[in-house]
Amino acid sequence: MAEVAHVVVLMLENRSFDSMLGWLKPGDPTFRGLTGNETNPGAGAGPPIKVWNQPGTDPVTMSIPSPDPGELFSQDMNAQLFGAGNPTTGTPTMDGFVINYMGQAGVAAADADAVMHYFTPDQVPVLSQLATAFGVSDCWHASAPCQTWPNRFFVHTATAGGYVNNAPVHFPYTMKSVFELLDEKELAWRIYFHDLPQSATLANVWASGPTNFRRFEADFVSDAMAGKLPAYSFIEPRYFSSNLLQLIPNDEHPPHNVHYGEQLIATIYNAVRNGPDWEATLLVITYDEHGGCYDHVPPPAAAPPGGPIPDGFAFDRYGVRVPAVIVSPYIPPGTIVRPPDGAAYPFDHTSIIATLREVFELGGPLTGRDAVAPSLVSALSLTGPTNGGPGKIVPPASAPSAADVASSVQLPPNDLQAGLCALAAHLPHATTDIDGHIAALEQGIVTPVAPVFETVGPAADYVETRMRSFIGRL
Repeated sequence: MAEVAHVVVLMLENRSFDSMLGWLKPGDPTFRGLTGNETNPGAGAGPPIKVWNQPGTDPVTMSIPSPDPGELFSQDMNAQLFGAGNPTTGTPTMDGFVINYMGQAGVAAADADAVMHYFTPDQVPVLSQLATAFGVSDCWHASAPCQTWPNRFFVHTATAGGYVNNAPVHFPYTMKSVFELLDEKELAWRIYFHDLPQSATLANVWASGPTNFRRFEADFVSDAMAGKLPAYSFIEPRYFSSNLLQLIPNDEHPPHNVHYGEQLIATIYNAVRNGPDWEATLLVITYDEHGGCYDHVPPPAAAPPGGPIPDGFAFDRYGVRVPAVIVSPYIPPGTIVRPPDGAAYPFDHTSIIATLREVFELGGPLTGRDAVAPSLVSALSLTGPTNGGPGKIVPPASAPSAADVASSVQLPPNDLQAGLCALAAHLPHATTDIDGHIAALEQGIVTPVAPVFETVGPAADYVETRMRSFIGRL
């Protein structure tokens, strides 16, 4: 077995496999990518709309689709997979993406094909280079056909608590997480974040906030280069624009420019690759859900996690495929990473939990979902850490202009940003009695409500203030 002492996971936002990596290996019959002939019905009797690419790397191109597609469980994701109004049973037809997008606010008829757009390797060179130099999975599905919060809950807890959307919020979220499994084994973990990590929704990690939540810019590269990464590092991107910092999101959430996510990926890889623990590190780069972007592979049935289903969905179906690139010196170059022969299920976000449980001997599963999730350990097939990969990756040199930032902070918050404001309102202060705060939330004694923000700028300022209070330091 490969010697793995450090697992690093970066989870980006809302892009399907086909949109980011579908054109990675055109013409390769062994790769489940695009042929270029995939289509979706348009409105009325018009011709079907084919997958397509817009050449170039200008900011408009790298922000397709714009406006943001829909991602609510029932009205959007089920409609994208099965067609609006159709039964949500059996094999999804994958033919409702365009029509659903046309029903979103602000989408003009001329933009209806935006969700069928894909990027080419020269447009997303960092992700593509790592996928080619190490391993890429063409069978990694979002854990559920749901929004960001449910899928991010799955990567930590192997369940979403039964909730299918980001909102309404249901604090406190007390599902047992992989972070607690690591604590039980006295293994270190850390969440590296930019502005506000969605993982801070988990009430059971609040007590460790000042210790285990670290600013990415301040700490990750220096920790990696000094050989101080913990056993498990989970990295969250920047979700908000900041007028103060002159920064815009690098989460790749449509319509955010994916080149800023490319820069983040390159920063992480370069730090890990050139740190002293490279040969003992497994890096996983994935996305939480497809965000309305087209993918042609129907999600299969999934093992339900069990537990309550307050929203009426048993989480017995996977979500749409998302990009997943697996980086390790134990992976042969060009590997198409798939579950071992005979595996009953594809990879999903709970495969990260399954991998951590196997690598660090964390014991039994959290739920029925990670109990059957295939681990990534089988992909580490080289007898030694002999795949050095690129010594350094140079990312696209894009940088937001002052006008870009000014425009971005004036946009209304998207659903994820609004949800993170609600999270910020519920966070305890660093000096708060954490158990008492959780109990007060459970009993309804306190019911925090975030201010309503019309634009991103003040929302970013609010979450920054609340996060500083939570971790008790800059």
